[in-house]
Amino acid sequence: MSIQGFNPYLPSWEYVPDGEPHVFGDRVYVYGSHDRFNGHAFCLNDYVCYSAPVNDLRLWRYEGVIYGRGDDPRNADGQMCMYAPDVTRGTDGRYYLYYVLDALPVVSVAVCDTPAGRYRFLDYVRYEDGTPLGEKEGDEAHFDPGVLTEDGKVYLYTGSCAIGRKDRHGPMVTVLKGDMLTVAEAPRFIAPSEPYSAGSGYEGHEYYEAASIRKVKGKYCFVYSSIQMHELCYALSDKPTEGFRYMGTIVSNIDVGINSYKAAERPMGCYIDNNHGGIEEIGGQWYVFYHRHTNGNSLSRQGCLEPIQVLEDGTIPQVEISSCGPNGGPLEGKGEYPAYICCHLYGRTPIEAAVGLGTPSKKRDARFPILTQDGRDGDENPGYILNMDDGAVAGYKSFLCKGSALVSVTTRGWCGGEMEVRLHPDGEAVGSIPIRGSNEWKKWQGSVPLPDGVQALYLCYKGQGSASLLSFELKQA
Repeated sequence: MSIQGFNPYLPSWEYVPDGEPHVFGDRVYVYGSHDRFNGHAFCLNDYVCYSAPVNDLRLWRYEGVIYGRGDDPRNADGQMCMYAPDVTRGTDGRYYLYYVLDALPVVSVAVCDTPAGRYRFLDYVRYEDGTPLGEKEGDEAHFDPGVLTEDGKVYLYTGSCAIGRKDRHGPMVTVLKGDMLTVAEAPRFIAPSEPYSAGSGYEGHEYYEAASIRKVKGKYCFVYSSIQMHELCYALSDKPTEGFRYMGTIVSNIDVGINSYKAAERPMGCYIDNNHGGIEEIGGQWYVFYHRHTNGNSLSRQGCLEPIQVLEDGTIPQVEISSCGPNGGPLEGKGEYPAYICCHLYGRTPIEAAVGLGTPSKKRDARFPILTQDGRDGDENPGYILNMDDGAVAGYKSFLCKGSALVSVTTRGWCGGEMEVRLHPDGEAVGSIPIRGSNEWKKWQGSVPLPDGVQALYLCYKGQGSASLLSFELKQA
C-alpha cells in the first residue's frame, strides 16, 4: 500500500490536541498542548512540535520537545500544566510562543530563532507599569491565547467563558507593542459570553474557549470553541479589534450540524466534549485542524484535520469529519487499514447516556466502544478500538473502490458473532465476516464485495461478548 494520509494525522500513540497550524517557509508547523495517554488531567506533557511539507500533509515529522513545563519561572517544579499555546513570527523575525499555565491568569511568552527549536522563557505579557496582564485589578483571567502579528502590532486573543459565569464577559483582544510583551491597548471584548448574548447573533453558539485568529480574504476570522463544545465556530470582522459577527460552524468533532447523510442533530460519536483548533492556508488549500477524544474520557485527545472551502466573502461551509483529511482525497480501496482511523464510533446505547458536556470521565465506560492503545504513555503501540459490543459501529470515510472487497478483520477478545459491513450508518449489511474469541490478535478471513466508487464503510459488530478491533483489509480484484 502506498503512503496515505489518515486522521488522526500524527502517530496513533501521540496525543497533541488544540492544534494551531502555521506555515513558515515551505513547511507547516503544528503547535498544541500535549496530553498524556491514560492521564489524570489535561495537558500533562511538555510541548512538542510536528511539521510537514506544505505540498504533502501525509508526511509529518517529529521535531521534538520545544518547551518544558519547568521552563517557566513560576512553574520551576513543573506542578502546573501548560494549556493550549500559539506561535507567531515577531516583528524581529523570531518566533514567539504564547501560553497560559493552568492555575494562573497571566500569559507567558517564550522565544526561539527557529519555528521548532528549543524555546526559552522570555517574560509575561505586561502593562507599561510592569503589572502582568491578568493581575491588574479588574482584569479577567486569560486563557488559550491566539496571536496575530500584523503591521508591527501584535493582537492577542484570550479568554474562557463557561455557561452561566457572569464574571466572564467574553473573549478579549489585547494589542501589544512590537516588543511582543507590552500592552499597547488594554483588553476589549469582541464577542459575548453566554449570560450576555441576548440579541447578539451568537445565541446557542457563544464563546467558551480556544481563541484562534487568521486573516482570510481580507477579513479577520476569529475561530473558537462554543458552549456546545464539540464544534469550532467562527466570526468575521473587517477590523482585528471589533465588529466580529457570528457566521457559523466550521467543524464538529461528532458531525452535529451535518445533514448530508443523517439528521443534522444526530451525533456520530459516544462522547460530547471539547474541541480546539485553527485554520490555515497550506499549499493553496485551506484546512481546519481540530481534535477528537480517546480512551473513554476527555483527557487523551488527538489531532485531526480536514480541507475546507473558503468562499470569496470569507464564509466557510461546515465540513464533514473524515478518516482521510490529510490524504488529499479518498483512501485507496486496497490494503490493510488500522481501525483507529475511524471518524465515527458509537454503540447501540443512546448518546444521551454517554459522557457529555465537558465532564471528564476518570475511567473507561464499558457501555461504549473507545479508542485506546496498550502500554503506557510514550509506548509506540498501535491504537485500536475496545468494547465493540453487540451493535457497536466504527465508521470510515472514505475509500475509492475499484473492484474492491473487504477480505479480513483483525480482532481479539471474548466474543462470538460477525462483523457486518455497511455502506451507510443506517444501511443494510452488504455482507459480514464471522469472528470468534481469541486472547491474541487474530485475522478473520472472508469476502464482502464493495460497489465501485467512493464509499464509506461502517463495521458493526453483531454477537456475544465484546470484540476489540485492530485493523481491516481491502483487496482489489
